[in-house]
Amino acid sequence: MDDYPAGIDETLDRMRSAWDAGDAAAYAEEFTEDASYVIFAGLISTGRDEIRADHVPVFERWQRGSRMSMTVLDVRMLGADTAVVVTEGGIGKGRGGRRAGGIRHDKVQTYVLVHEGDRWRCAAFQNTKRNRLFAAVNAREKQRLAAA
Repeated sequence: MDDYPAGIDETLDRMRSAWDAGDAAAYAEEFTEDASYVIFAGLISTGRDEIRADHVPVFERWQRGSRMSMTVLDVRMLGADTAVVVTEGGIGKGRGGRRAGGIRHDKVQTYVLVHEGDRWRCAAFQNTKRNRLFAAVNAREKQRLAAA
């Protein structure tokens, strides 16, 4: 899956580093001026300034000291300057990713990245919480249908 343009991984790494540092300004800098940001609860932030402002209390209160973990599942190029990136990940106080026994990857994220100047930025973000029961039922049903 490493056949996508250079810089995409670096953008995701900067997002993760900014989250880990609790730096709302650095985190928001990875988004376009007019980005949309949808969290798992359905709340929407619009624009880099609102994304920054909305993350100040996140980093100061609700997720203070938390770390971000993510694994890229898919990158689909929609042209030379637009990529859709799907990841699984989570936020927590542990160290390392889910394979290291740390942060549980209980959410799936979709990023629409656009190439702006010399870097990639996120123009749209959607975070969806996994429902473990529904995922198990869905996997069992897929197996049943495949066997039929």
